[in-house]
Amino acid sequence: MEDKAIMERMKSPPAGYFGVVWGEMEYTDWIDESMSWKKTCYVGDWSWLPDLLLKGPDAIKLLSEISVNSFARFDVGQLKHVIQCNEDGKIIAQGVCIRTGKEELHLQWTPAFWTDYKLKSGKYEATGEFVNTTNYQVSGPNALFVLEKLCGESVLRDVPFAHFRSIRIKRYDVLAVRMGMAGEIGFELQGPGEHAREIYDAILEAGKEWGIRRMGGRVAMLNHLEAFYPTTGFDYLPAIFEDDMQGYRKYLEKQAWGQSLLYGFRVGGSFEGQKVSDYYRDPVELGWPDRIKFDHGFIGRKALEKIVANPKRTSVTLVWNSDDVIDVYASLFRKGEELYDFMDLPRSPRGQMRVDKVVKDGKLVGLATSRGYSVYFREMISLCTIDLEYARPGTQVTVVWGTPGGRQREIRATVAPVPYKKENVRMDLHELPSYIK
Repeated sequence: MEDKAIMERMKSPPAGYFGVVWGEMEYTDWIDESMSWKKTCYVGDWSWLPDLLLKGPDAIKLLSEISVNSFARFDVGQLKHVIQCNEDGKIIAQGVCIRTGKEELHLQWTPAFWTDYKLKSGKYEATGEFVNTTNYQVSGPNALFVLEKLCGESVLRDVPFAHFRSIRIKRYDVLAVRMGMAGEIGFELQGPGEHAREIYDAILEAGKEWGIRRMGGRVAMLNHLEAFYPTTGFDYLPAIFEDDMQGYRKYLEKQAWGQSLLYGFRVGGSFEGQKVSDYYRDPVELGWPDRIKFDHGFIGRKALEKIVANPKRTSVTLVWNSDDVIDVYASLFRKGEELYDFMDLPRSPRGQMRVDKVVKDGKLVGLATSRGYSVYFREMISLCTIDLEYARPGTQVTVVWGTPGGRQREIRATVAPVPYKKENVRMDLHELPSYIK
């Protein structure tokens, strides 16, 4: 595929609203929903994520050869954040891998596609099947209490972070996978897709006492920003558009969600990438060097050895100057002047990866993504891949807001750590008060 044709499509208007995959855009309102994972809890429907059931004696071997992660220690009942790269060390896919048996695993989100594609080479003694699975994320300070009421027992307090166990909801066996995409206590409830409505209704009923909220599409990605979970299509593009990936693109053409990966992404912002690889990222600059283990051979190892030995960029949070942000909104009420690009609240749900230039003394030093408003902090923040010398918290930089050719505004910003919000995902659940009598 020619870069020029790709970039023309990428820079065309978004085709629709990405937020609709979570159901309604709002259930109460986005402010109420965005506060739920700090004060009470929410339930979000991630059942649309592709889920590949990988089985067979070579299942681990396959994953080891195409993932940067080590699988030397990966027990049944554990999960991993799996990252898969090309030969240049740029990310093709990343998501969750759950080990449900000695020779049985589930790959969720983009690793499902890349793993299935590599499996079809015929080199591995394994099988792959896409399965219909519920994936209801319950997260927040009250999440554990909701789930204890739901299953009638306190067995989840013994589940460490990045592990899971089976519980009963109604008549169904459901995996309670301890994660925390909001940076809070959280479990994903994964069960039989054909009983999704019954399981979801049971969660809502159990959560009434604990102030549960339904997560709408407008806030669905806000927790990724506050808790630092860089995301495909929002913070980077998958490295799948080069000539050597033509076979994989033909494979994606035959997958419903695969077509979205090929044709659904759009880019915008003040950064003017000239080729699609300008929007690729490696695991180090996205803040995931700890995922990379050199105890095995894998695609991209040589490139990542060099990157790990001599990193250039890392990830930070940028806190945008409130007075400068207010001026962008104020322009909507000043008659006779050209408008700035609108800053949708709390984030833009339009399926566009907005990448804005970050400069220091006129020099490009980083790229800001995932711009969003946190009502919890009363601040506009973003993620940013930034040159290491400017990554120290407190460093002052400037974000260029506005589409090239239109009106632009320099916005002062301060470098802050990632995650921006305090993490509670690894809390000892035994320290919480008991709900079960």
